[in-house]
Amino acid sequence: MESLESRSEGATAGAEPSAASEPGSSAPVIELDGLSLRFGKVQALDQVSVALSGRAIGLLGPNGAGKTSLVHTLLGFHRPSAGRATVLGWDVARQGRELKAQVGYMPERDAFVSEMTGVHFVRLMGELSGLPPQVALERAHEMLFYVGLGEARYRKIGTYSLGMKQMAKLAQALVHGPRLIILDEPTNGLDPSGRQRMLDLITSIRDRGEARILISSHLLRDVEAVCDEVVVLKAGRVVAYRDLEAERRSNRSFLEIEVRGGRSSFAEAIAGLGCEVAVHGKRRLKVVLPEAVSVSDLYRIARDQETQVRRLIYKRDSLEDIFLQAMEVDHGSL
Repeated sequence: MESLESRSEGATAGAEPSAASEPGSSAPVIELDGLSLRFGKVQALDQVSVALSGRAIGLLGPNGAGKTSLVHTLLGFHRPSAGRATVLGWDVARQGRELKAQVGYMPERDAFVSEMTGVHFVRLMGELSGLPPQVALERAHEMLFYVGLGEARYRKIGTYSLGMKQMAKLAQALVHGPRLIILDEPTNGLDPSGRQRMLDLITSIRDRGEARILISSHLLRDVEAVCDEVVVLKAGRVVAYRDLEAERRSNRSFLEIEVRGGRSSFAEAIAGLGCEVAVHGKRRLKVVLPEAVSVSDLYRIARDQETQVRRLIYKRDSLEDIFLQAMEVDHGSL
């Protein structure tokens, strides 16, 4: 595939370069500062503040959490009621035109003209994003081959299967070479092979490093598979944030220990070694060992404390654990 950056010089005419849009930049790709959005009496987003700079960012939350409202605000569909949001360094309220030329959007719901062929549709989306007609046509062919629709590009979209329509939506999000790609439920309705194909494409885009990705999804395993940064929303507020990539790179050992007797004194003693300790349930502890502490040190302390270690397993919180813990948080007390 040709570089996602290859585009017409006129596609972003008048736009000043943004540090956050450069490949490899550590500047936040999305920065929210007290962002609020209200529809009448409904508070869709409530003082959201977070800076995100990952290669692939996951946006999670139950129905009504504010995911769609946030995505639409980032795309400039809604003007913030309060606060500020920047994407790739562009202010979404004041620089929407410049921003739209640098963002690709794959919506959850289909938005096709069914009588259009695949190549006609993707070409049109490229032109609407600022590409000259001939460049848009060339890119449309290229992107349809990239997503696996090369042989079907002259067929009418109305004849496409669900999986083919999802791939067509991905192709139109990529056609103009965006620096940020927003994917809303990209694997929705796909069978296992189609789902894996979509995830492989997203991973390929992420690893090429030419575009950042924001994925809004309810499928935790998909987000965990491709994202290196995750934000969880609940009732319009951020209730959890994790840098998954940093956790994966960490050499620390994550343990879950089930004990009988003297749990409090045991927890206090291993905390004295520099371990991070959290009580979990009635008999369990979640422990993070620093590099200088080994499992044998824990057994030694258990022996001295006369505490029985009934079970000890290595465990890193899954995204499901993080999500469920976040849903238990009283967001009004944050």
